[in-house]
Amino acid sequence: MASLFAGGLAGTREEMCGALSGGLMILGALYGRSRVGEDEQKARDLAKRLRERFVAEWGTTQCRPIRVQVAGRDDSGPCAPTAERGAALLLELLDEASS
Repeated sequence: MASLFAGGLAGTREEMCGALSGGLMILGALYGRSRVGEDEQKARDLAKRLRERFVAEWGTTQCRPIRVQVAGRDDSGPCAPTAERGAALLLELLDEASS
């Protein structure tokens, strides 16, 4: 379902990092609303914190600059290291949220 987030958005590398997009989907599934009118403030707060952690880690949420940092100037390397670190950031956040 989220495979097209890889490479920013459909491989364009111009949009939000797919690891962050996927993390937001997970937060929405866990804490988002399932009906109109339900409170989703916890999900919004967690989403904001996850975004802040991405920016602290890479200085941006955009795919291409993150890929350059991880894969080098030509940004042709795999996304796996970024996805792995993004998942770790999400898991740390979820662990904190459950405590």
